[in-house]
Amino acid sequence: LDRCRHQHMAAQVNHFVCGFRGEVANACDHTIHDADVLLQICHIRMNRGRPLQQYRSHRANIDAMVAAKDLKLGAFFFGGVEMDDAGAGLPNPMDRRYSNEACWKATLDYVNSAKEAERLGFDSFWTTEHHFQYEGYEVIPNGLLISTWIAAQTTTLRFGAMFNVVPQWNPMRLAEDFATLHNLSGGRAMLGVGRGTVPREVLHLNDKGVSIGSQDNPDQKTDDLFNREIFEESMEIVRRALSQETFSFSGKHFQIPLPGIPDRGETVQDLTLIPRPIYPYEIWQAVTSPPTLDYVPTVDHGAVFWNQHYSFIKRFWDIYGENYAASHDGHELASHEKRMLVVSYRIEDTMEEARASARNGHDEFWKFLGPYGWSRGYMGPDGKPSAPGLIPTLDESIENKTMIVGPPEHVAAEIQFLKDLLGFEYLTVFPHLLGDSYKKADEQMARFAEEVMPLLT
Repeated sequence: LDRCRHQHMAAQVNHFVCGFRGEVANACDHTIHDADVLLQICHIRMNRGRPLQQYRSHRANIDAMVAAKDLKLGAFFFGGVEMDDAGAGLPNPMDRRYSNEACWKATLDYVNSAKEAERLGFDSFWTTEHHFQYEGYEVIPNGLLISTWIAAQTTTLRFGAMFNVVPQWNPMRLAEDFATLHNLSGGRAMLGVGRGTVPREVLHLNDKGVSIGSQDNPDQKTDDLFNREIFEESMEIVRRALSQETFSFSGKHFQIPLPGIPDRGETVQDLTLIPRPIYPYEIWQAVTSPPTLDYVPTVDHGAVFWNQHYSFIKRFWDIYGENYAASHDGHELASHEKRMLVVSYRIEDTMEEARASARNGHDEFWKFLGPYGWSRGYMGPDGKPSAPGLIPTLDESIENKTMIVGPPEHVAAEIQFLKDLLGFEYLTVFPHLLGDSYKKADEQMARFAEEVMPLLT
């Protein structure tokens, strides 16, 4: 307020805080601290032309966040263009070609949705990193860069990428860029890391010949192993660079610093990352396979689970905790710690409307990603993981609980089932189905915040 020279509002703010504290306290059975009050005030746009007296229009969102205070709610967007022909069948994914202007409009709309997520009280906002996608599904090539722009326009929202594709980065540049974002934002960045999905991207963005196995090249297991080796060495460098005053690394694929570099009469023995984070930070990684499930808790990354049958996620969820204890001197995590669930959803007034509204975006999603093996976490008829290449129907996704559709009460009941099953604290929802307008995605975020969150316990 002082920066805006609105000192005359100070008395109103004090009055507002006192009133807000009283009303929230009357609705809760726990003590309301100053931090609770100020956090909720941050969700209210007092400096965008809205008088303080209008704060009651946001009470539904705020009451929901207080009621589900243990839940950190995120929103995950692919950052794609709007499509008027989304759905199963033609056109084939690679047959579309969107203009640079259409892709850039999606980028601007994506930023506006991030700001809307903050207004609605979301804790975090997540993007992807993808390149060369003229077909329009994911047009954000640098999650760290776009998040820096979002950070400049928000105050409480945290942000990350699902995921920065580590084999496409020089690991020291990834660490530098993340630290810069994290410090500029006041500690609001989270480092999401993954190994990649699309060979045409990773092969053109690294100098080591790294690719990745996918359903398009399932026999290339050596590519997948090579990718994993590069990823794990890269992440060791990133962790050392972010956390140590000086660092060095000698591995199979990286030697840092390079031997024999002269510098002022000596040879370089180590490096120092400038800047390093001045705030605590988190690292999150996608977990879809047993080798990754072994690796992630050992190196203290948080685990992100998505697009798997809920019983498979439950098994991985528990194994993560067991592996964490085994690799950290017996330290046992609570069930909510260091694990995140991502779930797609669609809310409409009736089940029939929700299914109709979700179908085209759902089917376009799997037409795009099914060939890359994303459905291998679905349950097949024999109770085991499905065969490679499954393109799930909407009914199969609903049965697997990878997508939840229906009126608010039904969506809340399904989310509550998953919360009771897993005990999660971090829930990230996917409101922007492929091809949808950003206006529709913003509406879906609002409905989840206002109509689902108050029903969760």
